[in-house]
Amino acid sequence: MASCSAEAQLLGQPAPQKPLPEGIELAFNHNDTRRYRSPISGQWRQGDDLEAFVLASIREAKREILVAVQELSLPKVAEALAARHRDGLTVKVVLENTYSTPWSEEHPADLAPHQRTRHEQLKALGWGDAVAILQRAGVPLIDDTADGSAGSGLMHHKFMVVDRAVVVTGSANFTPSCIHGDPGAGRSRGNVNHLMRLHSRELAHSFVAEFERMWGDGPGGLPDSRFGLGKGGGAAQQVHVGQTPVTVLFAPHRRRDPHQGLRLLEELLSGTRKQLDLALFVLSEQSLANAMAQLQEQGVTIRLLADPGFANRAFSEVLDLLGTQLPDHRCGLEAANRPWQRPLEGVGTPRLASGDKLHHKLAVIDQRTVITGSFNWSPSAAHQNDETLLVFDSPLLAAHFGAEIDRLWKGAELGITPRLQRKQARQQARCGSGVQRQARG
Repeated sequence: MASCSAEAQLLGQPAPQKPLPEGIELAFNHNDTRRYRSPISGQWRQGDDLEAFVLASIREAKREILVAVQELSLPKVAEALAARHRDGLTVKVVLENTYSTPWSEEHPADLAPHQRTRHEQLKALGWGDAVAILQRAGVPLIDDTADGSAGSGLMHHKFMVVDRAVVVTGSANFTPSCIHGDPGAGRSRGNVNHLMRLHSRELAHSFVAEFERMWGDGPGGLPDSRFGLGKGGGAAQQVHVGQTPVTVLFAPHRRRDPHQGLRLLEELLSGTRKQLDLALFVLSEQSLANAMAQLQEQGVTIRLLADPGFANRAFSEVLDLLGTQLPDHRCGLEAANRPWQRPLEGVGTPRLASGDKLHHKLAVIDQRTVITGSFNWSPSAAHQNDETLLVFDSPLLAAHFGAEIDRLWKGAELGITPRLQRKQARQQARCGSGVQRQARG
């Protein structure tokens, strides 16, 4: 056990109290047992420094660094990648097309509201433009339009592969708001995220293959990049990190593909015997809510925390678990809705600073099985986006993620909150009971 603890030590910080499996390192940016100095406010704050976690992996590279992240807007990370490129290492970057243009070259008037807010925040930080740094250094970079399309649903991956031996991945994009917090918001600690460093050539081989499907011939080469459904789906792969069995699945898949991610999640849920703990950014897939309803009937203890911004939307299946529903902006009710007759007591939203989001895509089953990755529990993740879904069979790892969920439960708002009650009252005054939509055939 002591050797596991030493193996898992975070750089520059004491070993965690609980041991981790061989070959796995783990960091939470809201960890209440660690602290670091925020580069945004200059103040000490609780949490692991996920940016330092990424930078350490870049510094340790000897030959190659492959990066596929939805957004990269941390200049220090870009400068570190540029420096390794100048050192002669192979460095390649894939971004989502929304974030592949230097923000300093964008005009706020041309941007959607949320993109305009991002632009203003990055400008206010004064840190520099990460994408421009990569471009000036000549680091090869493509986005999900490199296949000649307008882009996949989202290039939503969050991974980096170092020397085809180490994978850094989790729920965090490489951005200030995903890691440190929002500028100008003193209480912000960033979206609630985690990153893992996984030492396994077997696992790295799977991620390299996914990267190469997207990369194709790279910038200026043949138009053979593949994103979204063009990658051809594929079955889940069984690999190991040390002695830990890991299942890895790359999305998307067509709806009738038996290998698609929602079916894998449903199978995993159906195997739950005693306890299911979840911390999810999005839950919008009816079949998963139905699977949880069956678990409730079987006496399984279920705790679910969802992001406050998504939990109370009309398409959210969190509403099913609460035994209620909500008309959308067109007064329509979700097709095939099944509000629970016996609402779940253990469902709610964590208390977070304004602007911060619960960004995990996390489940812990029976204190043993951990589900994580970039994969939100939604149809778009399964059928449109470039995503990673990871499943670990490890009580040691489950203890760490279970502790993170326990931390989020402290002070969480459970049941139908005053916020949801106000929203329901507004929609009822506008729509009455709403109009049930028809399910697709």
